[in-house]
Amino acid sequence: MGATGDEMDVTGVGWQPANTGAGVDWSGVRERVTALRESPFTEKVFGARQQGFGHDFVLQPPLSEADLAEAEEELGVALPTDYRNFLVEVGAGGAGPFYGPFPLRCDGQGWHWLDDTVRSDNSLLGRPFPAADQRARWSADLDAREPVSDDFPDEQSYLAAYRVWNEEWERLHDEMTAGAIRLSHEGCGYYTWLVVTGPEHGTLWTDLRACDGPIEPLAGTGRDRVSFGEWYLGWLAQADREAHGR
Repeated sequence: MGATGDEMDVTGVGWQPANTGAGVDWSGVRERVTALRESPFTEKVFGARQQGFGHDFVLQPPLSEADLAEAEEELGVALPTDYRNFLVEVGAGGAGPFYGPFPLRCDGQGWHWLDDTVRSDNSLLGRPFPAADQRARWSADLDAREPVSDDFPDEQSYLAAYRVWNEEWERLHDEMTAGAIRLSHEGCGYYTWLVVTGPEHGTLWTDLRACDGPIEPLAGTGRDRVSFGEWYLGWLAQADREAHGR
């Protein structure tokens, strides 16, 4: 299990502003990440080498432009420019903030992101990412419809109604992050999401629902939104300092 929100900065291990969007310069980034494997204090970088588990500063091979065009067509979304360029110039996933970006890959079942052995469910990817007030309304409405045992003639009928209600909660849980990619595991069931549809396209969000927390913007110093490029390059600068004891 990784660190909780109290044990580390959920914005990406000391995030600081960096370049954004299409202007991100990815040249040399792959080589910088790989070189960190030989640094003297790699154990200080969260997510790299924790109890035999971690990304170990290993990046997946980059995707080709043809691969990426095929993936976007199949998934039905346009990936944010800085993330798209990362996939082509740096790697399809691997080393990065927390336990690193999940790799984007293709097999006999199509393109997907892989969280260990769990394939991403992309069925909601083309829907707009819901606004915070919309998520709040959905939750409040479903909470108000929770079955109450006193309203049923027997336990069996109550449990049947509760199962139906709970299945609706599970569907709603997925709909809360429609239009976003589950990009990285932060530890303890917390996740980072990258929005690919709607007004928040290209922004990162942290999912704290594992501890009954919110889904909220992954904010950086002096900003209320963070892009993939800021997130990744901010991590690389911090990892370089930590791995060299600076």
